[in-house]
Amino acid sequence: MKWLKRIVIALFSLALLGVGAIVAAYFYVLPDLPDVSTLKNVQLQTPLRIYSSDGKLISQFGEKRRIPLKLEEVPKPLLQAFLATEDARFYEHGGIDPVGVMRAAIVMLTTGEKKQGASTITMQVARNFFLTRDKTIIRKVKEIFISYHIEQLLTKDEILELYVNRIYLGQRAYGVGAAAQVYFGKNVQDLTLSEMSMIAGLPKAPSTLNPITSPSRALARRNVVLMRMNEVGYISKAEYQAAVQEPLIAKYHGAEIDLYAPYISEMARDYMVQKYGEEEAYTNGYNVYTTISSEQQLLAQQALRNNVYAYDERHGYRGPAAVLWTDAKPDDAQIKAELAKITPVQELQPAAVLNIDGQQASVLTAKGETKVIKWDGLKWARKFITDKRQGSVPKSASDMLKVGERIWIRNNGQYLQLSQVPEVASATVALDPTNGAIRTLVGGYSFSQSQYNRVTQAKRQLGSNIKPFIYAAALEKGFTLATLINNAPINKPDISQGTAWRPKNSPDIYGGPTRLRVGLAQSINVMSVRAMRHIGLDAAIAELTKFGFDPNDLPRNESLALGSPSVTPLQVATAFNVFANGGFLVEPYYIERVEDSFGNVIEKANPTLACKPNNGSVQPSSDPMSFGEPTTQTDEPVAHCFEQTGRYAPQIISEQTAFLITEALKSVIWGGGDWSKGTGWQGTAWRAAQLIKRHDIAGKTGTTNESRDTWFSGFGPTLTSTFWVGFDDHGRQLGRTAWNSNGEKDQITGTEAGAKTAGPGWNEFMNNVLKGVPETTAIPPEGIVSVRIDLATGKLTRKTDYTSAFEYFISGTEPKEYISESQDENNLFIDAPTDDLFQ
Repeated sequence: MKWLKRIVIALFSLALLGVGAIVAAYFYVLPDLPDVSTLKNVQLQTPLRIYSSDGKLISQFGEKRRIPLKLEEVPKPLLQAFLATEDARFYEHGGIDPVGVMRAAIVMLTTGEKKQGASTITMQVARNFFLTRDKTIIRKVKEIFISYHIEQLLTKDEILELYVNRIYLGQRAYGVGAAAQVYFGKNVQDLTLSEMSMIAGLPKAPSTLNPITSPSRALARRNVVLMRMNEVGYISKAEYQAAVQEPLIAKYHGAEIDLYAPYISEMARDYMVQKYGEEEAYTNGYNVYTTISSEQQLLAQQALRNNVYAYDERHGYRGPAAVLWTDAKPDDAQIKAELAKITPVQELQPAAVLNIDGQQASVLTAKGETKVIKWDGLKWARKFITDKRQGSVPKSASDMLKVGERIWIRNNGQYLQLSQVPEVASATVALDPTNGAIRTLVGGYSFSQSQYNRVTQAKRQLGSNIKPFIYAAALEKGFTLATLINNAPINKPDISQGTAWRPKNSPDIYGGPTRLRVGLAQSINVMSVRAMRHIGLDAAIAELTKFGFDPNDLPRNESLALGSPSVTPLQVATAFNVFANGGFLVEPYYIERVEDSFGNVIEKANPTLACKPNNGSVQPSSDPMSFGEPTTQTDEPVAHCFEQTGRYAPQIISEQTAFLITEALKSVIWGGGDWSKGTGWQGTAWRAAQLIKRHDIAGKTGTTNESRDTWFSGFGPTLTSTFWVGFDDHGRQLGRTAWNSNGEKDQITGTEAGAKTAGPGWNEFMNNVLKGVPETTAIPPEGIVSVRIDLATGKLTRKTDYTSAFEYFISGTEPKEYISESQDENNLFIDAPTDDLFQ
């Protein structure tokens, strides 16, 4: 009895000491214990996602991938797999499992190793939210007390929901939703039992049990999870045996990008970081919906690439990317391994030349496939000498290829083709004329090669794309489309240039007095200079500034009339939009709305509208290039042009002037006159008419001095688009060509120019994007009249033959005098001084 009494006293004392130690430990760590009530409103870190206007995922930014789920959205077998493996008594204990602690202690005492953990799911939640993974006694004490508090605050289901959404599962995946996507490319509801078990086995060691980096360990761990599920009764023996027989097929699945549009996604990312800060932008789960149309964006990207390939092939083949062997051929496995190191560039795939046989070549791809490039895919490859010279037309495949060379190949949609990574650069952007929404934006051929966004960052000389704006100013100064301007050499140089600057036409041909419509359609240089002289340099600069061009970019000399200002493609498209929408300068914008992780709209665009407010008030933006920055608002957006709550774009030219310039820009494409009578004439963009075959398109070519920059800008009934092609090296010229891609003399040989170099991209894009869009008929606005004029003099005529045509005028500016029957010299103005204007 004495010894029993002593034992009881000793046990009681030890119990008191234990309780005292626990109390002391609690008060010791109490100041450092976090407020677990924050778990009630926890916001899980989720990445920033960028979408197109039609909901296609463009990009995802953020270190952690997470797809938050409600507990009821997680399949029951997956929850059971976690419970069976991590905490079988989860619904029975109060945060700390004494049974589990004792079991772990016994195992450690009997084996000397820590083979079984004692951490409950609640303790893992405590550690993941509030603590580090340092293996210290103090951290473990804190973990225990935090777990106790969590159990008092949250229900078991709430704790389990936090766990399955927060737990790190490798490959930057946090939570089961992200893990299902990363490892299997599936929604969590579509996982098999085997796949669920693999995911449930990851928390123990996400790196070493990873099925991508350690498949054998992951398979063994999956089988342990399945065995535990069977032991606790969650699955039957038959289900267990079927699941362990399944092969473990897992591979890395990145974010499921629906639309690859890196330049616009980078713009959206930069905007979010600038506004919200990097940490908040990347972790708060914002969803940014851009104005980009996925269908139109794909068409723009393909048109740009096709156009760049065409230019590149016109200038010849620069040779192989590398030489893999010259003597003994390595085995195919070695070649394949070397090719696998090379990252594809857009459609271009690396390949090795295995054999050459006459006019064809066999190649090995990185996938180990042997393919044949036939002559149609080879005959373009004349040797590149300079940007202005190419070698002779090849006769056989050996003229451009050798066995052992690493080359680039692509499928052009019809056949396999020898290719090369283009050196020339290009950019395109398309806007909605009614509100400035950016529908397409391609800042370059390949974002992986260059993140330089040429749409918004590259200031390049505008060339003849400037002429519509010069003529718009002339129309507002009293000119008409029938005004005769002398198409003759300029003998009075601009002294402000510092040298005897005498602009020339391209080609260097002069036709005497010519109507303004023809001068714009044929891009006659000396006529543009004379028109600006009539306007005045200051007035011309003021007019261009109204169109959104920066006055600091506008030189104060007559070279302005030929496009010497350096501007961005976005500025050009914005300015052309004014003609497309009836005279309004709408702000370009690219973010439609921003939603938080719960789908609540926190920002919505408030674009400027191309219409007049019904109350007569106008609310123009102070910054015409602000991209229509979204504003935090709760009001409904403007539904139509006649509500009084909208932001209305300033009308910078009259509707009548916009209509007349548009009509002249149609002549750039369709020309005029009567070809059957020998009076027909072409505009510089006649190829667009041949391809697109609709009369509601208008556009303008543009080429700078020495062909360093080429442009095509224009619009249809629903879209305004600009294409630019040039080299990032401002000093490099686009050059000349003498052969087409078929190795034959080309009808469009010669110097690269807007119609030949940038135009085909615009033509392809607009032809495809306008398919299915009904052709519209131009309806003259109020204040426009149409009268029949004599084509040679611009005067009224009573003739109805090929020498006459109807022309549009702003009411009051139409000619009042009829041409005389004798067609005398006074009517033709041929005796006037060469530097005069003719009206």
